[in-house]
Amino acid sequence: MSEDTDYTELIGRLEEQERRLRLPRFGNDDAWRLGCLIADLAQERAAAVTIGIHRAGQRLFHRALPGTSPDNDAWLERKCRVVERYGASSYLVGTRFHAKGTSFEESSRLDPDRYAAHGGAFPVHVTGTGVIGAVAVSGLPQAEDHALVVEALERYLPTTA
Repeated sequence: MSEDTDYTELIGRLEEQERRLRLPRFGNDDAWRLGCLIADLAQERAAAVTIGIHRAGQRLFHRALPGTSPDNDAWLERKCRVVERYGASSYLVGTRFHAKGTSFEESSRLDPDRYAAHGGAFPVHVTGTGVIGAVAVSGLPQAEDHALVVEALERYLPTTA
């Protein structure tokens, strides 16, 4: 993030997304449909990304598009661990640390080989239950990874009503 970043505005926007993008339910079929939607959006943009969806520690969806590598899988896992630990998107967690004048790596006291507070993992929040998992993308700059997941959730949410 640059020195010009307005952290207050960015944090507000990220928190609003998390309040708004809550699902009424989330089962295995939902993970499949959402994962395929993300893959379709990425392919339309020729984006080399890896997509992962987890629920309660179980991998429900994984897809590595052409141009990705095992490093993308490692990033997915590290970002999803941040969502599971903090109950918030990996981008929001990292931004909160930056807003305090530090970084996640410097101040979280967590192993950076296991946790990455970089954009791309978003909580799967079921209304009335809470955060039950994460949907994540790796392969683009962090703001773009995050935006791709948010766009997919915005498109997917009306289909769950």
